[in-house]
Amino acid sequence: MASVAASPLLAQDSANSNVTSGNPPPTKAEAEAESIAEDAPAKAKKPDINFVWTQFLATSIREDVDDEIRYGGRVDVYAKVPGSAIGLDDSITVNIHPEFRYGKSINGEIGVLPVQTGLFYPDDQGEQFDLSLSVKKTWKSGTSLEVGKVNVLDIAAGLPVVGGGGIEGFENLAFALPPSTIVPQEMFGAMLTVPTKKALFRLWVYDPVIATQKSGFEHPFEQGVGALASVTFPVKIGGKPGYYAIKLAGTTRRGSPVEVLPVGLQPIPGGTFGTARGQGSVVLAAYQYVGAYKDHPGKGWGVFGQVFFSDGDPTPLDVSGFIGVSGDVPFRPQDHFGLAWFRYSLSDKFVSDLAPFAAFEDEEGVEAFYTFEVAKPLRITADVQYIDSTVVARKPGWAVGLRAVTRF
Repeated sequence: MASVAASPLLAQDSANSNVTSGNPPPTKAEAEAESIAEDAPAKAKKPDINFVWTQFLATSIREDVDDEIRYGGRVDVYAKVPGSAIGLDDSITVNIHPEFRYGKSINGEIGVLPVQTGLFYPDDQGEQFDLSLSVKKTWKSGTSLEVGKVNVLDIAAGLPVVGGGGIEGFENLAFALPPSTIVPQEMFGAMLTVPTKKALFRLWVYDPVIATQKSGFEHPFEQGVGALASVTFPVKIGGKPGYYAIKLAGTTRRGSPVEVLPVGLQPIPGGTFGTARGQGSVVLAAYQYVGAYKDHPGKGWGVFGQVFFSDGDPTPLDVSGFIGVSGDVPFRPQDHFGLAWFRYSLSDKFVSDLAPFAAFEDEEGVEAFYTFEVAKPLRITADVQYIDSTVVARKPGWAVGLRAVTRF
């Protein structure tokens, strides 16, 4: 690649600036030394690697049920390998995320939605391992294209106000990764992101079958193709930043995503639900900061909310939503808090098919948490949830737990 000094026009501009500024022009030796320095290959950047160990201790509290305290945990490694580290340019990044899950959870003891998202993936019980691997190309404009297997929880963790991905912030799946059964949590495909001054545009094209504990190359797009298109508008209200998004998603897949549904929520053979081809959804989401702390730039608190609409067949969800408040604590900005409510509705046709076997209704709940930073590497979270299950026969109950996150 030609250096700056090799351009006659730029070299002439540089010499003129030296003269007009009163500085003597560079000597021949100085010019040669500058040229050699500019032509020298850039030093390869080192990979950015973060280790995160998350431990969970929790129990469910239900009437007439003596529940045990359960312990589980996970280890995540987040590695970003710059292109220069592997002989390419640094517009290329290789993202690698191995994850290992162990122990027991209380998922499924109260509601259908997991109350411990961090222990729900890659699988809900025992020792489980998974690996996400993708390659990302970023242009000078900020536009990027990422291809491979992506853990969508990693994207959800970066959302303003509500983000956390189940390792930080809210633990219930309703908030950590709002389920749609249309966009899989482990996604094999391509993601295009185009930032502009007025909005952020995204287009995802993916295999609609979840790629958990698979590479994604086994039978890609065998059951159809999925796509998500979204636009996010940055808006300031009272001088505080906010982000408002519209998301459209759909797949050409026939039938329900049975691989992600609990055993009790599988479509009934011969029923009227779950045989159609194609499904779609619309999401409206908002994240608005209300308070910002002048003495702590980047810290503050805000409100968030989302509503989800789908055709309700073959996806079992039709209308869902949540609203809450979350952010940093004013007197301890290194700490974090959150309080939110959710409601998820099963489609009427789905409930009607299951009625001879079990009665179902909407699932509703409230979650509150407080995260205390013991030291920069260690954060302890106390979490409590009240869940009114979609399973009518289950009485409402509480999920109470502690979470410790250690970062290396």
